[in-house]
Amino acid sequence: MIRKNTSFIIASFVLFIMAAMAIFNPLQAYTFPNGEIEGTWQGTLKFSGIELRIIFTISRSPDNTLTATYDVPEQNVSNVPVDETTFNNGNVRFEIIPIDGVFEGTLSEDGAKIDGNWTQSGMTLPLVLERAHTKPVIKRPQEPKEPFPYRVEEVVFKNTDADITLAGTLTLPPSEGAFPAVLLLSGSGAQDRDEAVFGHRPFFVLADYLTRRGIAVLRVDDRGVGGSTGNFDKATAKDYAADAMAGVAYLKSRKEINHELIGLVGHSEGGMIASIVAVQSPDIAFIVLIASPGMAIKKMEFSEEARSLKAKGASDDLIARNRSVQESLFAVIEQKVDSKVVQDEFTSIITPFFKGLSEEERKIKGISEENLEVYIHDQFQRLNSPWFRFYLPYDPGTALQKVACPVLAVNGEKDVQVTPKENLQAIIRALKAGGNKNYTVKELPDLNHLLQTAETGNISEYFKIEETMSPTALQIIGDWILKQTVTR
Repeated sequence: MIRKNTSFIIASFVLFIMAAMAIFNPLQAYTFPNGEIEGTWQGTLKFSGIELRIIFTISRSPDNTLTATYDVPEQNVSNVPVDETTFNNGNVRFEIIPIDGVFEGTLSEDGAKIDGNWTQSGMTLPLVLERAHTKPVIKRPQEPKEPFPYRVEEVVFKNTDADITLAGTLTLPPSEGAFPAVLLLSGSGAQDRDEAVFGHRPFFVLADYLTRRGIAVLRVDDRGVGGSTGNFDKATAKDYAADAMAGVAYLKSRKEINHELIGLVGHSEGGMIASIVAVQSPDIAFIVLIASPGMAIKKMEFSEEARSLKAKGASDDLIARNRSVQESLFAVIEQKVDSKVVQDEFTSIITPFFKGLSEEERKIKGISEENLEVYIHDQFQRLNSPWFRFYLPYDPGTALQKVACPVLAVNGEKDVQVTPKENLQAIIRALKAGGNKNYTVKELPDLNHLLQTAETGNISEYFKIEETMSPTALQIIGDWILKQTVTR
């Protein structure tokens, strides 16, 4: 998953981008007596092609004090307290201090709607809240349910070189023996052990499936996330590879694991990490690359941005001008180190580009006079991060050419983030160049970047789809892994 930076609601969202609406029971607006504010309210923030639902639940205590909580389903946020809730003369205000977010609006005369604005990190967007009967019920039929027919252990282990502790979950088949095992490596962004995103927990589903088939699975919180220590914001792919090596070492310390049958399963950027680790640790038995980049990253960034703009209706001229700006920003990152210099040069590049945009082009780009400074800051924060500075010049083929173990690479036909044809072909070229003949490459029909069965593959569908991971994809991955363990 290619990480994207957005300052809205949750500061460290990835790769990654979300939108949602309607896989749950419909929420119907209805009229309340004038002046009554208690209950559940829902609205949708829309910006740069992204849609985020915000749900506020307001209660009144016996002493007449108002309190509220908020939910953002697309970001797995639920029941978080609002720091300050006020309602005076029909005017409503919510303040959420940790994310620097404020909503201010006015209750309609019929008491069914609050018309207002959401302000965060210097940007203001319209937000209309409407009455709702209940909070949405998110349907995820593949979510594993207890009791599990296997053993589950909460584990911790050390990356001693980085002096950090990594926390995760190890699932073991119920019988005795030394089992084949896999370490799951998540996509970009601050990911927990389940790779929770868009209301889904794909690594939870994948681990459950593989363990039921006799394969031990270790899944781990990224450094700085959940139970793991360390600083996520300063980490690069090199650091994640070191964390993965610590995970492999931990598996080797367990008597229940066959130490000759330890493999890696990486999703998106996690596939890049798997290749790096397989080169550093030649005793890795196999690797599975799910929607993993094969192209040089800079080329992939250009391609992804062009596709995104095209989907929003951009002209070829706008796409070309935007490409020129991207090239200039990337050149700054490659040539400059001082943060003040980088930010100044970003301002000098983006400001004239913005001034040359028509009103329609500004809407497509999601930039306005009001949010220009925030936009520039967000670009600076993302591109100037240690992660991106390492990521931008990287070519996954460099490591893939040195991978000697068996490789399975799968991509969804409708993946719009790591497009299948060009990336799978690049993976094949790199493996062939290195002399690796034991590989299987599959483009899976109708699947998206998360290996969900999808209509368009667009990111906006991820949350709406009830399926977490295609059963066909699960079987292909499971069958291939078991074949490698029998062969070895």
